[in-house]
Amino acid sequence: MLGTDFRTGSPVWLDLGSPDLDRTAAFYGAVFGWQFTSAGPDTGGYGFFQQDGATVAAAGRLTEESADPAWVTYFRTDGIRATVDAVTSAGGAVRVEPITMGEASMAQLTDPQGAEFAVIQSGTGLQRASQDNTLVWVELHVPDPEAALAFYHRLFGWRAAQMSAPGMTYRVLSIADGDQQEGAFGGVAPLQEGQEARWVPYFAVPDADAAAEAVRDNGGTVLMPPSDIPDVGRVAWLTDPAGAVFAVLKPNPRQAAR
Repeated sequence: MLGTDFRTGSPVWLDLGSPDLDRTAAFYGAVFGWQFTSAGPDTGGYGFFQQDGATVAAAGRLTEESADPAWVTYFRTDGIRATVDAVTSAGGAVRVEPITMGEASMAQLTDPQGAEFAVIQSGTGLQRASQDNTLVWVELHVPDPEAALAFYHRLFGWRAAQMSAPGMTYRVLSIADGDQQEGAFGGVAPLQEGQEARWVPYFAVPDADAAAEAVRDNGGTVLMPPSDIPDVGRVAWLTDPAGAVFAVLKPNPRQAAR
């Protein structure tokens, strides 16, 4: 499962573009118990979602009129310029060129199949993961999983292992170094009809049914009601009131113990 021992290719940061930060903060506070803390008066409203003082995600105002509210996953790179150049040479796109913010450099990118992501060159990141109401998994949905695996392997050296899933072949992703199972942080699934290519964050929850109910009660939408996935746990796909897609997972006991 995803941790906070960040190495090359690790998911290191997660933020949300929102058209209404006050409503966003209230929604995620109701669903996950997060507190929203401003990053300062000069950040345009950007701030951190925190759990007992530990940063578990972030959010900021949408800066492009045409942009849709969405969660963006940031992956660690040790050479941001080389990573950005590799994205463009492979047919991807740069949405935001590398910029420096404090000790970190970041860039916003789109892979060749249209899934948006970001990279960050920094030694810091989320302070808590794979606990209740924190990020536990990230999942890529694209038309051509094999092409996606080749693209991201070129960027980060990720490894992939196939596993059976209902109606599909699922690829479990892990970082390049260390034990493959311990380094697993996400997966790749074939795009289903009506979906858009995207990275979807999964948040661990103690009760997927209660989380889905809280989403519905606070203005969000249940895209896929809570369902049991063999050898994984209970999963639901959801949106917040602005339409940003995310998922919740109640891991089964064996999975949670890994």
